[in-house]
Amino acid sequence: MMRESKHLLVALAGQQNAGKSTLFNALTGARQHVANYPGVTVDKKSGRYRDQQGDVVIVDLPGTYSLTSFSLEERVAREFLLQDAPDMVVNVLDAANLRRALHLTLQLMELERPLVLALNMLDVATAQGIAIDQTALGARLGVPVVGTIGRKGEGREDLRAAIRAGVRPGRAGPIPLSYDALEAELGELEQPLGAAPALSDLPLRWLALKLLEGDSQARILLVGRLGEAAAHALLEEARARRDRFETQAGMSIGDHIAACRERAVTAILAGVLSRVEARRPAVTDRIDRFVLNRFMAPVFLVFTVWLIYQVSIVWGYEITTYTWPLLAKLRELAAGVLPAAGFLVDPYSRSLGLWLVDSANTLLNYVPIFLILFAAIAIIEDSGYMARIAFILDKILNRFGLHGQSTLPLILGGVFAGGCAVPGVMATKGIPDHRARLATIFAVPFMNCLAKVPLYTLLIGIFFEQDKALMLFYISTMTIIFALLVSKLLTVTLLRGQETSPFVMELPQYHLPTLRGVLGRAFERTWQYIKKVGTIVLAVAVVVFVLLQFPGLSKERLAHFEAEGQAAAEQFQRALRGNAYAEVASGEHLVPLLNYFDDYKRAKLGASGAAGSAAVATRFESINPDFYPLVKPPAGDRDARQAWKALRDLAKVRQGLRREMREERIVTSLLGTIGRGMEPVTQFAGFDWKINVALLASFAARESSVATLGVLFQQDDDQNETLEERMGSETRAGGATALLAVSMILFFALYPPCLATTIMIKVQTDSYKWMLFSIVFPTLLGLLVSSMVYSLGQALDASGIEAMTAVYLSALAVLILVGLTSGSRRRLAWEQR
Repeated sequence: MMRESKHLLVALAGQQNAGKSTLFNALTGARQHVANYPGVTVDKKSGRYRDQQGDVVIVDLPGTYSLTSFSLEERVAREFLLQDAPDMVVNVLDAANLRRALHLTLQLMELERPLVLALNMLDVATAQGIAIDQTALGARLGVPVVGTIGRKGEGREDLRAAIRAGVRPGRAGPIPLSYDALEAELGELEQPLGAAPALSDLPLRWLALKLLEGDSQARILLVGRLGEAAAHALLEEARARRDRFETQAGMSIGDHIAACRERAVTAILAGVLSRVEARRPAVTDRIDRFVLNRFMAPVFLVFTVWLIYQVSIVWGYEITTYTWPLLAKLRELAAGVLPAAGFLVDPYSRSLGLWLVDSANTLLNYVPIFLILFAAIAIIEDSGYMARIAFILDKILNRFGLHGQSTLPLILGGVFAGGCAVPGVMATKGIPDHRARLATIFAVPFMNCLAKVPLYTLLIGIFFEQDKALMLFYISTMTIIFALLVSKLLTVTLLRGQETSPFVMELPQYHLPTLRGVLGRAFERTWQYIKKVGTIVLAVAVVVFVLLQFPGLSKERLAHFEAEGQAAAEQFQRALRGNAYAEVASGEHLVPLLNYFDDYKRAKLGASGAAGSAAVATRFESINPDFYPLVKPPAGDRDARQAWKALRDLAKVRQGLRREMREERIVTSLLGTIGRGMEPVTQFAGFDWKINVALLASFAARESSVATLGVLFQQDDDQNETLEERMGSETRAGGATALLAVSMILFFALYPPCLATTIMIKVQTDSYKWMLFSIVFPTLLGLLVSSMVYSLGQALDASGIEAMTAVYLSALAVLILVGLTSGSRRRLAWEQR
């Protein structure tokens, strides 16, 4: 059914690297929306613009080379064209590769939708000496042809006009394509299909062709429309006709169809496409002689991924030093709105509110990194080098179930050290092979993200003082080995039934990315991250908060801490007897004064320079002029000075009591109880409840492992020991050796991804099942490996460095064996010039 003429639905279809996304941005501007097609993770990008007759909605279909059912992208594009029945299809063609592009055009015409050709990247074609007679091309195809240069916005208005003018009721015109000897079989199969009312809205010639090809999705469509019994008869007829034709022709129907289309394309282009003298040499060929050189390709690749890492991760973290104060101010604003803090115990609404703000701030702190990262990825994609990365590395990674485009996610995850799994998982979006994409998603968390480094440093400093260099080498490289082996294991077991697609590799022309395109994609992807992850983070943060807070301290322990606090308050009151400020600092004013004192101190620490410090003083004096002399005593005011000292001592005691309560609450919390309950299992890996709690806490954020250990391994008041000294002395006193450190390092290397990464896995897979798997599988694997190494090491009386060396060499040997015995899948490499 046709829609109202003032509201058009237009599908943008085309092959990859034809400039389709750039043209989409030129047509729709900022009025865009990105979601997922129902049930799949393929992007559904839509936008709109308004012309004189009304709104035009543009849906940017996934880039695809054909409309078969081999890949997920092909099926998504085809199902949209059939089920959503757009008023118009705009076929975007790469003018420099017109012969290849027209194969998709012929298939689009068989769907019998109104069609307009956007002959894009004409500037590239002209630079290569390619001349196209657009009028003749349109006449031979029977469809409008509009020349465009998407990245410059040229041809946009002409294309908009052609879209309006090209919408017409009824079926499309005749297709300049004959399947020769197959035409008789097609016509006879169309007749019973046309007699079925349930198929009246479908292009019958296309459906007959797909049934003759044995297309699996066409069979599903037929059964869904007609039912099992009626569809079975038609499927059997199609099978019989297919067998008869292939026997007579001596070739498969697929090969016959491809040959007919190639002949049709040749006939269409005769006299339409010509080559003239190029204005300048082929830049792509000259660049590829360098970047794809047998010896220089690896060097240039390593430099490129290092540069992306350096610019996005390293420099991005530097930018967070400027953005974090802004987030800290956001927290201060939230703290001011929430109920005030109590003397020792805060209202749950305040604790939960600040916990949620801190969780959100953790997410928002990644924004500068992602903006730079996505801009860098957009540059690599638009320039044409991303396809070359996949081309260079696919042969090696494919042996382990990965993909050439798995390289960038692994690098961003931290191949050696310093990456982050969150952008690594996000970067898997572009991997076309679904099975390889899932394998990459599960492999990225094994990389050495920056947050893992503190625990590695702590353990090496305690147990491997003499072997630091060797241990760092083992840690920095064994994660790559583990990731490849686990990927291979998953692809031959759990992921074996996952969908794969033929590996079609295209080396597009190099293009100069546009600033608008790069920035638009960077902001778009970052905003999607904020929207999708932010909502889930807040939900999960509530669960973690409950696990850490409840059941809370017992009545006896609360009474103990309250007595300690009361004693400190009474000591404060005695110190202020006869003081001019005693009334201001007593009774109901005491807790607000303490909060005021803490807020002032925190604000002063966050102030930059003398001007910032003066602004803080002015602001706090205006907030409460009665409290201000007690936090900033005026010169010569002895009473204010005395009150300030007493207030400082009370605040210090209060802070210590609140810290003790927080630490004890962790131990007795549900999370702490779980840690104790895990000891019967984790003891085989050498873990006690403290290590269990630290590892559980690190699920929220990897850095929490060392922070939690710092809380659990407390020092006495009269000591000033480092965490290495405290943890080392206590663990050795309990009989621990360097084997424990090896066990912890191995477990931490294989441990489930952090909370933010698991949420990103949910976003990228659109599946809670895979999110749960990403937690359970690495936990069991890490515990198994750690337990085996620790138990065998104890039985053999091996040292820590001996155990680590044995694990590393064994894993490396298995990796080499698997790599040598694994064959590559059948690949098709196209190099377009």
